[in-house]
Amino acid sequence: MTARFTLSAFGDEIAADVDEQLRVLNELGIGYLELRSAWGTNVLELSDDEVGRLVERCEASSVKVSCVGSPIGKSPIDGPIEKVVDDLKRILDVARMVGTDRVRVFSFYPEVDGLQSERVEESVSRLRVMAEVASERDVVLWLENEGGLVGDVPERCRTLVESVNSPNLRYVWDTGNYPQMGFARSVDIGWPLLGEYTECVQVKDAKVSDGTITVAGEGDGQVRELLVNLRDAGYVGFLALEPHLWIAGRRGGFSGVEGMTRAAETLRGLMAEVGCEEG
Repeated sequence: MTARFTLSAFGDEIAADVDEQLRVLNELGIGYLELRSAWGTNVLELSDDEVGRLVERCEASSVKVSCVGSPIGKSPIDGPIEKVVDDLKRILDVARMVGTDRVRVFSFYPEVDGLQSERVEESVSRLRVMAEVASERDVVLWLENEGGLVGDVPERCRTLVESVNSPNLRYVWDTGNYPQMGFARSVDIGWPLLGEYTECVQVKDAKVSDGTITVAGEGDGQVRELLVNLRDAGYVGFLALEPHLWIAGRRGGFSGVEGMTRAAETLRGLMAEVGCEEG
């Protein structure tokens, strides 16, 4: 079984300016952009004209949008579902305009941290509504793991995706978020639970001891082990660089040109070590 890995990158990790994002991606030989923000504006707030300008810039640079990195689901779980649906519909409009059928989402914040296990049912209910909306547009939602959200550890992420039981909700594995929240051996534990649902990997790394973010393979996210598992499973999909080497926050991160360059070089080196073919 032949696996093929395609690199993409969060452009706003490089710079706010879209032209600079695309210039660096071209220099790095990365043909896909993960769209989270452009010109300093979150994708949810971009106007149609701004999206149109973005598309023109991407076409001129021969870069495609792999996924819309939306903030949908990074909100209180008891907030109005109507607002969530309205925001999701706008994001799906943007996805159509930029030519992708993949959108990243999240699993909502419980009203008090520590109550994640008690709010699984409500998270499933909301994600099911979101998957139904996505199904109407032939879009697949990628659910990301993150500390503080209901989907924070592998077991709950599995429960959410399995319970929604929709081809329009799959899993995107963030390799740095597990160790940053102090969760060790995430791949040893998580792969048997989430391997079959994983359609994308967001690549960064972190140390369990103090949460320090590192390039892939220098932390405790078991990036090497995950790549081996993906290779052996015949994975065909994206490795999305989200290094967070300078700034890391709930709404995104920043690495700069130097940080993104180092992250890309390190990941490619790790891929070569374990025999992962870049598509």
